[in-house]
Amino acid sequence: MEQDQRNVTKVLQADATGVAEAAGLLRAGHVVAFPTETVYGLGGSAMNDRAVAAIYAAKDRPSFNPLIVHVALLAEAEKLAKFTEQARALADAFWPGPLTMVLPMRAGSGVSSLLRAGLDSVAVRVPAHPAALDLLGAAGPLAAPSANPSGRISATSAQHVMKGLGGRIAAVLDGGPCQVGVESTIVGMIDAPTLLRPGGLPREKIEALIGSLAAAVRTDRPNAPGQLDSHYAPHLPVRLNATDAAPGEVMLGFGPITGDLNLSESGDLSEAAANLFRMLHELDARVATAIAVAPVPNHGIGHAINDRLKRAAAERG
Repeated sequence: MEQDQRNVTKVLQADATGVAEAAGLLRAGHVVAFPTETVYGLGGSAMNDRAVAAIYAAKDRPSFNPLIVHVALLAEAEKLAKFTEQARALADAFWPGPLTMVLPMRAGSGVSSLLRAGLDSVAVRVPAHPAALDLLGAAGPLAAPSANPSGRISATSAQHVMKGLGGRIAAVLDGGPCQVGVESTIVGMIDAPTLLRPGGLPREKIEALIGSLAAAVRTDRPNAPGQLDSHYAPHLPVRLNATDAAPGEVMLGFGPITGDLNLSESGDLSEAAANLFRMLHELDARVATAIAVAPVPNHGIGHAINDRLKRAAAERG
């Protein structure tokens, strides 16, 4: 159901009352933002074409960019997608958690073709957040991209959601700040296991379980979220691998390279990931010509941080 642009977006607490109200709105076809361990998701019924269309409309997201289906249990995911032995091993090891798998869609699943962008595969995950799991248990499978205008900085708090989408969605379930801070890792399990998007689960942990991941092949049409060149972008331009700020710039530091804000003074990559989008939001609100960002090591969750920064700094169409 398309959201009325004049509506006031409700802010609901992530308690039993708030979850019940949010679930009722979702069952009625509305769009509701909710917390996960990674970032806030913009949820709508995965089985309802009108609700999925409302997600795309609220975000101004291109319809060729598929969405992830969030479910409460592996058993629910198995009703939507065909799991290989390797896929089930990954689910057993890392769900609930920041891992999404792209799998062949199961015939008769009822998943909206809109959220799949017409593909015969579907992206699924089980989030590791108690409020998200309660909501999914009450409302059923939800399509849920990040709860921000398309291409802009992802939301890691209810305040970020309201800043970007207030008045465009029915409600946001406020579960406080997200702990992981970057989106889920996406692995394609159609042919050879393939890393489609680095994220909150380091590839090293996945490869320790199932062996090496193939690199994604670049195509004009995304087969998973987060593959567009320009994404996660502040309004200000972003300059990477900076050791200090140029005149007029604000500086996002890391470790010993200081700045207006520092992702992690101790050089902790998990802390840096949790801080990334919040600090980009804060610096983007300042009067400046650009955001300079210090180098971040490219291992572990650093792969995901650098992926987001590269896309944030990409030339914009």
